[in-house]
Amino acid sequence: MNSLSLPDIAAQTTTARLPLERVGMAGIAQPVVLLGQRLAARVSAGVSLDDAAARGIHMSRLYLALAALETEELTPALLARVLGEFLASHRELSARAQLEIRGEALLRRPALVSPLAGWKGYPLVVDAQLYAGGLRVELEVAIGYSSTCPCSAALARQLLQQRFAADFAGRELEQGAVLEWLGSSAGSLATPHSQRSTATLRVQLSTAAVHLPLLELIERAEAALGTALQTAVKRADEQAFALANGQNLMFCEDAARRLHAALLRQPGLEAFSVRVEHAESLHAHDAVAQSFWRRAAEGCSTT
Repeated sequence: MNSLSLPDIAAQTTTARLPLERVGMAGIAQPVVLLGQRLAARVSAGVSLDDAAARGIHMSRLYLALAALETEELTPALLARVLGEFLASHRELSARAQLEIRGEALLRRPALVSPLAGWKGYPLVVDAQLYAGGLRVELEVAIGYSSTCPCSAALARQLLQQRFAADFAGRELEQGAVLEWLGSSAGSLATPHSQRSTATLRVQLSTAAVHLPLLELIERAEAALGTALQTAVKRADEQAFALANGQNLMFCEDAARRLHAALLRQPGLEAFSVRVEHAESLHAHDAVAQSFWRRAAEGCSTT
């Protein structure tokens, strides 16, 4: 067996002396535990390369430190520990560490009326950084919902009024005749357009946070929107969903404002962003609205 030590090419210096903002790996297949579930995730891990004379970092050390994610619930404390291992293994090279986790949480959601239930996926991102200023953790989740356009609803109602006036001109109104008319094709002469929509919430947690509030964010957002996408349904559930949409008309601006107000009531946040996208069924383009909030520093007024 050859007794010569294996060459360490990374230890050899280059002529270019330049610190790098981030060096690491992307797209690592890695299981993580969140909400008691083991999720398949893709992870990006890296550190800064502050030593301008160093050829590179030890990527295998970052990879091995990820093992803790396989068995422990994902929390800010666990993220801090893993990132701390990143820096400890690059003590002379790096001052900042970063970890991004992308996956999808599966939650069992009940139907609106019937006893049915089904699984719904919520794409998520956890972005954590450790540096001299401390730990920064951001959580992002995408939530699907239905949105019915208030303008198209008003236009549809106007057409129904006109048709009703024409069909019943000169006739005495009788309840039975009106009910029959409403139940015929005339009653659906015009319908508002609805679209499958997506709200993307990204929150920065306070330094005192002890868990990732994924479920709380989802519950709060779906309650604010009122028309979360459904899973298994019967006709009674579909009818209830139609009723919810009809009584819950909203432009993308309305959805963004509702979510903004809901997140202001979520404890333990330092900042957040809201982005809603209504995949238009009328147009070939989408309607988008965004909002941002950051906690005002002590002694400063909120603008």
